[in-house]
Amino acid sequence: MTFKYILIAMETFLLILFLIPLPIVCSGNIAGILLCLALLAVTANFSGFCTLVSSVWSHLFGKIILIVLCVVIIAGIAYVSVLSALMYRAQENNPDEPNVIVVLGCKVNGEKPSRMLRRRLDAAYNALEKHPDTLCIVSGGQGSNEKISEAQAMKNYLTEKGIDESRIIMEDKSTSTYENIKFSLDILDDMVMSHAMTLVTDGFHQYRASLITKAQGVDNVTAYSAYTEPRYLFTYWVREWLGLTHFFVFGN
Repeated sequence: MTFKYILIAMETFLLILFLIPLPIVCSGNIAGILLCLALLAVTANFSGFCTLVSSVWSHLFGKIILIVLCVVIIAGIAYVSVLSALMYRAQENNPDEPNVIVVLGCKVNGEKPSRMLRRRLDAAYNALEKHPDTLCIVSGGQGSNEKISEAQAMKNYLTEKGIDESRIIMEDKSTSTYENIKFSLDILDDMVMSHAMTLVTDGFHQYRASLITKAQGVDNVTAYSAYTEPRYLFTYWVREWLGLTHFFVFGN
């Protein structure tokens, strides 16, 4: 019984981690909440769960279903473990000397960058200070509830912190990571510059962003990663597992 209560406490703690970001709702915390509730239901009534499994196992078709289910669960755990390792490695892939820094957009509240976007811009600011000869593309269009484009809000933020506006190029039409990269590549073509890119985004997003970039023909992709608040990390990490799966299946 003690082990049961320990499991319930651990599952409840995990559930809280996915509830903390509310009212932000995305595929990450929806999936996490549903999984935690399922685990809690099984743990709370484990004897009933065992009885159900024994009943299913007593039939040949039931045995097949349970074996397939176990294989899927084990494969799923291995899959997300590999993804997590690749995501971690991608966020640590800093350049020696970047060709161009591309800041991927995020929500703007009115005319001000959201907290997550400010974190990205702070990472971009530090990178631009470290590499004073490097240009920066700020990439993001204007959403329906935003007074200005994400690119304009990002440029305003960086220039207010002291970055010379001549170093900042706005790409203000994109609505997705794919378009962030595509339209930024168009700018580099217009400037007759190499396509090598250093992406600035949240660490959890770096791997998928790099895959999207490489899918558009860019071989040299490096990263400067923004700090992600711990309360959002579990939700957005799981969302990236789903986003990466979508990319592998549909290519975007």
